[in-house]
Amino acid sequence: MGKAFSNYRIEERSFISYIKREIHMEVSRAGFSEKKIAAIDLIVSEMTSNIIKHVGSGELLYRCVEMEKGNPEFEVLCIDKGPGMADPTRMRKDGVSTTGTLGQGLGAIERLSTFSQVYSLPRWGTIVYSHVKMKEKEPPGKTSDVEIRALCVSKPREVACGDGYRVKRTMGDVRIFFGDGLGHGLDAKAAVDSAGDFFLATPESDPVGIIRQMHEKVRRTRGLVAAVAVLDKASSEWRICGVGNISVRVYTGLQVKNYMSFNGTVGLNIPTSLKNSTFPLEKNQHLIMSSDGITSRWNLNQYPSIFKYDSTILAAALYRDNLRGNDDASILVAKAS
Repeated sequence: MGKAFSNYRIEERSFISYIKREIHMEVSRAGFSEKKIAAIDLIVSEMTSNIIKHVGSGELLYRCVEMEKGNPEFEVLCIDKGPGMADPTRMRKDGVSTTGTLGQGLGAIERLSTFSQVYSLPRWGTIVYSHVKMKEKEPPGKTSDVEIRALCVSKPREVACGDGYRVKRTMGDVRIFFGDGLGHGLDAKAAVDSAGDFFLATPESDPVGIIRQMHEKVRRTRGLVAAVAVLDKASSEWRICGVGNISVRVYTGLQVKNYMSFNGTVGLNIPTSLKNSTFPLEKNQHLIMSSDGITSRWNLNQYPSIFKYDSTILAAALYRDNLRGNDDASILVAKAS
């Protein structure tokens, strides 16, 4: 859990073959079958060629993960700031095109994916999301309590992402850790990984207790800012505690409550007076966390109907419009069912 996305800027057709080759090699190493690899090759080809044909430039994010043993998964997002589409559902039908081509691109992506969605607004742009599982069962990540999606991307030209997250589910609660190692690169990643490993291992379920114990466990690292959120099923409420500049917001519809973290750095200095904040759990509620690689002045009112989409689309929209570009950037969205 918590693997970062790799990203490429798509700005010229000659670079597409390199991107396709890199992704082909990664999914081959991940253990996908030849049939699935061929499907992923076509999905990536359609996404990248659509960018060049319709927009001229954009960004491709992708990762391979293994949420369950023996079942690798591939996720890819294509994000642009082009003219957008007034009716993306119609554009996913084969034979519909705006450029005189056969019009099979979005329809092919849908057929070849385990799960896919397109979010587009006129004069804003388009996000295309595809998720491919080696063993197709149900749509990815469906749970009875809360669905969690996250987008972590490293600072440009860095080989590692210093942001990260972990999720731990028990009979009584759902626990989420979200952290940003100081600086960026491998040392920042080491700090977040150390904190994340402790989070998964500890039996502690109180966010304040987790933060305090984590502080002691990561003293030999460069430190991190972090937030811990625990959804207590018995009381039907979120308990949240954070240290440092992690943005945490709780949305019920478009009504938002902001959580203010405590000043300090986990592993270096934290306040003696930490305490939890509580928020009542409500149906279709969204808990959103972001690192400081994402600007804090965003407003979900600018994304019509986005709550109807998978939360990966929401994370990608916030990433698209609020990326600082000089640090690791991460967004986590937890949606209550």
